[in-house]
Amino acid sequence: MKLLIISGLSGSGKSTALRTLEDLDFYCIDNLPLSMLPNLGAQIHSNRGDILSNTAVGIDARTMLDASDDIHGILDDMRALGIDCRIIYFESDDAHLLKRYSETRRRHPLTSDNVSLAEAIQHEREMLAGISAVASQHVDTSHMTPHDLRDFVTEHLTDSAHGMSVLFESFGFKHGVPGGADFIFDARCLPNPHWEPELRPLSGRDKPVQEFLVQQLETSLLVEDIHAFLGKWLPRFEQANRNYMTIAIGCTGGQHRSVYMVDRLASLFQEQRDNVLIRHRELS
Repeated sequence: MKLLIISGLSGSGKSTALRTLEDLDFYCIDNLPLSMLPNLGAQIHSNRGDILSNTAVGIDARTMLDASDDIHGILDDMRALGIDCRIIYFESDDAHLLKRYSETRRRHPLTSDNVSLAEAIQHEREMLAGISAVASQHVDTSHMTPHDLRDFVTEHLTDSAHGMSVLFESFGFKHGVPGGADFIFDARCLPNPHWEPELRPLSGRDKPVQEFLVQQLETSLLVEDIHAFLGKWLPRFEQANRNYMTIAIGCTGGQHRSVYMVDRLASLFQEQRDNVLIRHRELS
């Protein structure tokens, strides 16, 4: 029996995540008060194998009331019933939240005549600090499109029974470090194909760029060192019951070196384990 608690900031993609889970045959309940979770857990426990065997609930700041103080006890009670209960916390940086609300003309649930949008976002962060602190996973959707988010939910939130899922993600430091990464490696020490005019418009997925990087001794050394490090420590995290790990590799723009490194390392780990995923943030 699985219960996913979808929480996080308004405008960060919770509704998209719930709709995606509903399409994947989860029984979804939005805006459930946190204080009602124990009743739902008892219902799930007493109806093993029915429609509630895979359930997802959306919880936002408006429905938490004072129950956030009891979140540890609520989760312990759920797990004592044999329910795989996990909190997935969705977040985004202020700039993207402000942009999303300005583009959609939606009203933030905590705004009023006396509370600006920026103030409402900050207040909501404070209100959700308790549930954020105990979340099983944080998902930063700042740079995700709705399509990216649906793919993420499909690939990451529905297959925990088949071992830990490992996501290799490339990014550009000039666009910001991805939130929620468990390990971040810096590939800016490698020779940069950007300074080769014929390679500049290409990416690390194109053969000429790959050939350029393969010829550099530093590239193979960095691949070997990261592969050895992760090969040693990923199994330890898996033994500690981690369901997801995100390995972020960055270069300046997220187009050449980090893309090549992610594809190369992911291919090595795909030979050793299932559930190895790839995302190129700047290319998407």
